[in-house]
Amino acid sequence: MEYKDYYKVLGLERDVAQDEIKRTYRKLARKFHPDVNKEPAAEARFKEIGEAYAVLKEVEKRAAYDHLGQGWQPGQDFQAPENWDAGFEFSGGEPNGSGGGFSDFFETLFGRLHQGGSTPRGQTAFRARGEDHHAKVLIDISDSFKGAERSISLRVPDIDETGHIRLRDRTLKVQVPKGIMDGQHVRLKGQGAPGLGGMPAGDLYLEVQFKPDKFYRADGRNLYMKLPVTPWEAALGASVQLSTPQGPIMLKIPAGSAQGRELRIKGRGIPAAEPGNLYAVLNIVLPLANTDKAKKAYEDMARGLAFDPRAELGA
Repeated sequence: MEYKDYYKVLGLERDVAQDEIKRTYRKLARKFHPDVNKEPAAEARFKEIGEAYAVLKEVEKRAAYDHLGQGWQPGQDFQAPENWDAGFEFSGGEPNGSGGGFSDFFETLFGRLHQGGSTPRGQTAFRARGEDHHAKVLIDISDSFKGAERSISLRVPDIDETGHIRLRDRTLKVQVPKGIMDGQHVRLKGQGAPGLGGMPAGDLYLEVQFKPDKFYRADGRNLYMKLPVTPWEAALGASVQLSTPQGPIMLKIPAGSAQGRELRIKGRGIPAAEPGNLYAVLNIVLPLANTDKAKKAYEDMARGLAFDPRAELGA
């Protein structure tokens, strides 16, 4: 996927004031509209201009795009870093699906976000409940096992007196509920945009994502971990001590276990009325032949075991 420089698409500098973006878009849109411009490339150019404007016209999307795009050049092979948008506060409530049929680049970054908020039906702009906001936050998997109070910092974009974007930080105390899963939302009542005409403020929805963990990978309420074992533990069977988020246990490894075998530890996943399971995935680790004694042990195995790992290949 190629990186798209939306400023270059509109012929603008990156520090352009917000009002100039709208003026430039209108001029270019008139010039390349397919009903006006019959050149073969006009329709594609019109769509490209519309995509750039869809990002740069919205203060929040523009601030996030600016943060992400530092150092990238148009046409470079691009891969968005995981959770690149964590900590940015967007308006428009919870994420939705489509980003409007734009490029893969746009859909990867912004397809999950609302295309902008609106005044609730039946209310005027002078008396309206505040718009809901949302943001993605990262927590440790361990927070889900006991619940936790965490201080989170969000970056909230707005426009300064010169018409340029600035980021202000706000910090909130958040109660992480016990048993929350990756991808679930926490609602903070009244922490969205302020209301108009005495109406209440909107809510802030925090989408919770687990930080990459050294030991565990979550899949719904289930957890997976790699368990290193020796060849003889896998071949002969063994009982080994295993650390889990809820404390150590003894785990029995059945004799004849193969690489990648999953051993289920019932109820040791993310807690709930019906908790998930923990799966220990066996990873057979070979000792190094870095001493005379170790070399001899391998030589004895080579002589004593009639084992050909390539027999099925017909060699």
